[in-house]
Order: sequence, then structure tokens, then C-alpha cells
Amino acid sequence: MAKKLDKVLYTAHTHTTGGRDGAGSSSDGALDVKLSPPGSGKPGANPEQLFGIGYSACFIGAMQITAAAMQIKLPADTAIDASVSLGRTDNDSAYGLAVTLAVSLPGLDRLQAQQLIDGAHQACPYSHATRGNIEVTITLV
Repeated sequence: MAKKLDKVLYTAHTHTTGGRDGAGSSSDGALDVKLSPPGSGKPGANPEQLFGIGYSACFIGAMQITAAAMQIKLPADTAIDASVSLGRTDNDSAYGLAVTLAVSLPGLDRLQAQQLIDGAHQACPYSHATRGNIEVTITLV
């Protein structure tokens, strides 16, 4: 059962036309992007790329919160390389996603870095949304 929000902190409003061969924009004008299908060679981003950036940014935010709770400093050069795969599921007529987040936390002890990643994975809204729905692999690099 889906959890309801007790308190809304922010709502993004977007408008999209044309699907994977279209365009999307945010109501505040901060985002205006041309869309293209993956592998098409056409100009524009695809939804999988946008999802990877969104998940990565959110996960870094969750690491910042987790680091503060652990009383450690998150390295300034923290980075995530995301891979978002689109493919067929067991049911040949259905499509699905799989995500890999390769997390770089330079200068942190590996045990502490792993604890930070584990805590962020519990706190991140994208992790909550994907948990049990798609395959997500998070690795410390």
C-alpha cells in the first residue's frame, strides 16, 4: 500500500508533449528540454537520462542528511555515476527499468562510506519509490 504524504514540502509542475520524441518544461521556467528516444541519435535527452540525474541528485541529498546525522563531513567531490537501463521484463510485452548507482566518496573510510550509502538508501525518496519495483544496485567505487 502506498504511503500518503503527511506534509507536502514541494510540488514540481511540468508539461510534456510528444512523448519520447517531444519536449518537456517546468512551470517555473527552470527546465526546458527537447526529448528523443534512447539510441536514436536525435538531439535531446531521454527519460532514462533524466531519471538517472534526478535519482543521483536526490541520493546525494540523502547522503548529506545522513552524513550530518552520523556527524561526518560529506566530501566536496562526492559524485554518482548512474546507469538507467530500459528493457523487457519476464512478460515480453512489458518494459521495465534497472538502475545502478556508482557512488564515489573520496577520502572516506570504506566502512563509514558504506554506512553512509546504506543510510541514504533508506532515506532517499527515489529509493523508496523504486524499492521492490525495479532492480536497483548501489556500489561504492
